Amino acid sequence: MIIINNRISLSDNEVEINAIRAQGAGGQNVNKVASAIHLRFDIKASSLSDVQKQRLLDTQDNRLTKDGVLVMKAQQHRTQERNRDDAIERLRRFIVAALRVEKVRKPTKPSRSAKRKRVDQKTQRGRTKALRGKVDF
Repeated sequence: MIIINNRISLSDNEVEINAIRAQGAGGQNVNKVASAIHLRFDIKASSLSDVQKQRLLDTQDNRLTKDGVLVMKAQQHRTQERNRDDAIERLRRFIVAALRVEKVRKPTKPSRSAKRKRVDQKTQRGRTKALRGKVDF
């Protein structure tokens, strides 16, 4: 069971995890050990609600295929277990970020007293600068 937050959780069979060989430098072990993780999450076939699925599919993420499958590759760590945990955590963060609803900004105007204070401060600043001019004796 993969727990996304206190209201959303995914069963293990909804996420396909495969071990693959990692890229890059690693010495002799890199060609023998499959320590990288390839995670695939089919959004359309998941147990999420239709609204949640649509929000995930609407994200502009290059890891999302045209078929609605999220593909992640985790190869940052040396062990398969840590890469698996990293991939699941990245999946969790992706889902939480996509489902977060931003507050609607209500446009506001400055109050009359705030406008008056601003103009008074500008006038005072101008007087202070005027006093810095040349002094005639």
